[in-house]
Amino acid sequence: MPLFGDSEFMDFNSVVRRPANRNRSWWKMRLVGVLADEPWNLLAREMIIILANPGHEALQAAGLHLGFTPWDIGSINLEISCLRGVITWAREDGLPEDPSRWSESDLRRRIKALKREVKPRTLTRHVSFVQRMATLSPALSCGWPGVNPWPGKPPGQVAKDVRDGTLSTKAIPPDMWFALVRAAWTYIHVFAPDIFRALDMLKELRRAARLSADVRDKNGELDAWLADPANKVPCHHDPHTAEGQQPEVYWVMLTLLLGVKEKQSSSFFGTYCMAGRQRRERVQRAVADGRYAYGLPVELTQVTRPDGSRGPWHPGFDLYELSRLPTILRDAAFVLVAALSMMRSSELQEIVRGSVVEHYNAPAVASTLVKGRPGRPRKHWWISEPVAEAIAVAEAVSPHPVRVFAPLTPKAVNEELDGGAMVDSFIGFVNAGLTWSGLAAIPDGKARPHMFRRTMAMLTDQFAGSEIALGMQLKHIATRALANRATRGYAAPDSAWAKHLQDAVHAARFRRLKDLYGAHSQGQEIGFGPGAERLKGVFEQITATARARHGDARVENDLLRKARITIRFGALNNCLFDERNPTGAVCLENAIIPEGHIGPLEDLCRPDRCPNSMIGTEHAPFYDAHHRTQLELLKTPGLPACRKALIAREAERAESVLDKIRGTSA
Repeated sequence: MPLFGDSEFMDFNSVVRRPANRNRSWWKMRLVGVLADEPWNLLAREMIIILANPGHEALQAAGLHLGFTPWDIGSINLEISCLRGVITWAREDGLPEDPSRWSESDLRRRIKALKREVKPRTLTRHVSFVQRMATLSPALSCGWPGVNPWPGKPPGQVAKDVRDGTLSTKAIPPDMWFALVRAAWTYIHVFAPDIFRALDMLKELRRAARLSADVRDKNGELDAWLADPANKVPCHHDPHTAEGQQPEVYWVMLTLLLGVKEKQSSSFFGTYCMAGRQRRERVQRAVADGRYAYGLPVELTQVTRPDGSRGPWHPGFDLYELSRLPTILRDAAFVLVAALSMMRSSELQEIVRGSVVEHYNAPAVASTLVKGRPGRPRKHWWISEPVAEAIAVAEAVSPHPVRVFAPLTPKAVNEELDGGAMVDSFIGFVNAGLTWSGLAAIPDGKARPHMFRRTMAMLTDQFAGSEIALGMQLKHIATRALANRATRGYAAPDSAWAKHLQDAVHAARFRRLKDLYGAHSQGQEIGFGPGAERLKGVFEQITATARARHGDARVENDLLRKARITIRFGALNNCLFDERNPTGAVCLENAIIPEGHIGPLEDLCRPDRCPNSMIGTEHAPFYDAHHRTQLELLKTPGLPACRKALIAREAERAESVLDKIRGTSA
């Protein structure tokens, strides 16, 4: 346990729980360099102890009431970093070594000098440090100016760090998003079984291989192996090999296939002796006869390549490639889980074995919520089957006894994973193998775990009524009844996605329009009201035109698309508002139309009166239930007159809609 007397370093590892995405060095504070000299060493140690024990009775005796929640160790480390910067600047500026002799103007000059070097958001942290030191000054032995240089001003205002609620995190461009997510899913769902089968085969070969005291004893085994026409000599895959040129034999792999340890390949097929050269010649004759394959002899999934040809998704696994593929699978799983779960990188790395559970009758992954929660509670993120499969793959390749996403290097000193580096590594591997994997190229660009979270939040928010579910998944739901400003920031539209989302909306709308046309063609009722009658008239014209042309369903689809029917599908009715002819729209009567607004005003919709309204068959039960509910409420004794009038008006509107339905049915 770190003690106040530790003047060289304070190590909080194994004392305070460290998040999985933090390296051990983050939890070990080194009091060296400029902090090795007094009084700075004493000041740094006092800062660490105060922030780690804010509720200590000694602080309360000094009149400091800082709460009872200890600071995060990483945040304390950042405070010490600010102190280092102040000390270095003070020495360059010629200030005394005793900070109690500094003035307010000295501290203001420090921040003014930093404005030319750092961004406002970083400057805010340094201003906050100076203000906090003024607060802590009564408890510091060596002293510090006890007056806030900017009284009454928050750090962001001093640093001119203007935040308008807009999230700085950008969404991943759609062309990059789709290519990256599809590639990750392909590796997890399609390629992973081949990789695991090859890894198991290599493990078995190495287990069965033996050191041979005399490699001449293996001549018979080589002859027997070559005599079997099913055996193919493993060769190196070189894309630059000229056509007709014989490939290079993979001697190490062949040695393993013969049951000999890899390190004896040079003696088994060496060129320094006659026996080795003879063995090489026999193998090369087999290669010249076409009996060879690239890498480990394992059957791989066939894919369609960009040039239209069919073949295995990989030219062949050599030993180096097999050492890399587990890392690629881990990175692919990380990409897929980050993209589809909206978890932070820190929370992804906190996933442990057996974390896929059932939460409220739906599959979920349990992990530790790191940000802003000192207690780090265990939370659940609802997931889909692809995410569960990705976690299972990551768990299979992870050597860590607990963590799913962990370094694969044996005895790795650095336990921290760089989420951005994993994404970049996976993109580089995918783009390097496009000629044989059948995958689309992933465009250049930046993709980070927090950008995946932002992009999926934006896409999720495009569906009506999703704000509550989105706030729950992002873990913002507890801030208020629905979701807080951060939720809206994540879900804010992105210009790069505007065209794609608009195209997706048009496609979904046209699919529903086709369903209505199909139902009308079969004589089924599609809706009620004036809007429905207009739509039926258009459908009948399309049917008549198609028959006159002796057309089929494809012709009808083309005519339906060219008809340019404007329809907006809603929960209580469908609106056929035509922007080219808005006359008659009740929602626009005597309404103040916001600047730049195009289309109907949904909040002022009157399905009972508007000629653009179409009551679909799926809407009829809602109005029937609503009408009956209002009639029941009218029977409530002692209703105020205003309340009774409001209920009666609602009942009349529902009845008016039902009259349209009954009139059409009759």
